[in-house]
Amino acid sequence: MKTKWFQRFGWFYVPVSIPRAIVCLLAVLFCCTVFRAVDRHSHSVSDTLYGVFPFFVCTFLMVDWVGAKTSRENSGD
Repeated sequence: MKTKWFQRFGWFYVPVSIPRAIVCLLAVLFCCTVFRAVDRHSHSVSDTLYGVFPFFVCTFLMVDWVGAKTSRENSGD
């Protein structure tokens, strides 16, 4: 069974189902938590940016990968 979670819209994938919305919500929640934890111990803006960059990039690459694997264009429609 191929689940259609995403639909490609330009460079981005938009949610077309509840599981996709949950994936996006969890990604944003994780990024907010990381930002608050890193910012609490940072001394400057650049410290914060360097601290959150690896987490943000990995999270959004994972969301993009899930979007590419479950988009409508890849499921044969």
